[in-house]
Amino acid sequence: MAIAAKGPRTSDVVAQQLRGRSTDVKGIIFQAALLFALLLSLLILLVLIADVARGGLGVFQERGGEFLRGRLTVVSPTTAGVGQGIVGSLLLLIFVVLMAFPVGVAAAIYLEEYASDTRFNRFIDVNIRNLAGVPSIVYGLLGLVIFVQVLAPLTGGKTVMAGGLTLAILVLPIVIITSMEALRAVPDSIREAGFGVGATRWEVIRSHVLPAAAPGILTGTVLSISRAIGETAPLLVVGATTGLLATGGRGFFESFREGYTALPVVVFRWTSLPNEDFRALTSAAIIVLLIMTLSANAIAIILRNRYERKW
Repeated sequence: MAIAAKGPRTSDVVAQQLRGRSTDVKGIIFQAALLFALLLSLLILLVLIADVARGGLGVFQERGGEFLRGRLTVVSPTTAGVGQGIVGSLLLLIFVVLMAFPVGVAAAIYLEEYASDTRFNRFIDVNIRNLAGVPSIVYGLLGLVIFVQVLAPLTGGKTVMAGGLTLAILVLPIVIITSMEALRAVPDSIREAGFGVGATRWEVIRSHVLPAAAPGILTGTVLSISRAIGETAPLLVVGATTGLLATGGRGFFESFREGYTALPVVVFRWTSLPNEDFRALTSAAIIVLLIMTLSANAIAIILRNRYERKW
């Protein structure tokens, strides 16, 4: 019986073709361009951080905690501080966390898990994605009309509540989009396994889909916090204080219906002053803002990594 000739292995053929292929010049150039863009971005970032650190670290060495506790002023740089800006930023973030995240995640769950593929639902999806790219000043004007003027009996006018609700609406599209993508990335096999043992749709979402999508949802949280804590334009429109901010013996909940300021507003105001002594204070305020942003992001990243290890 004749024995059929055995041909070369597929792996050997592929390896031979790869060795004989000419050098991909365009691919190398593109990869080099990407590497150059990355290094250039890092260089610019390092230059900015070094410039801010050089101007602001001296303020912490001279004044220390006094600068962190000091009140907002545009008159005396020796007594000016960011204490009220820190408190105002934290109060605004409370509104962002309590309003934007539950509403955004709930909207994403409905659109991904419950809503059918109709023209109306596709229209909502497209508009949510468009709203994510709207300039922040437009949200400031929206907050001025709705939260400062129309809902003045509830919010008290130009108060922390109005500013927090404005920022919550600002980051809401980002939360919805990132949550929808995280839910969409969950394999259908997880849902089918839950339905196979007799679980209801809500039980499957609560016990299987949401925990699996938690890392992606928390990634959206990081992006939302980063944008909310650094916004200036909408806060200026809805009444953030740029000068002297009077304080009184009000309680925690009463402070939501009082005047406010925030760290980005403080940085904006001090930058516009002609007094050179405020330049160092501006750099120090930027350092405090960076620390707050990184701290908030670190908490979200830790929670995200915890869910990633679990799943």
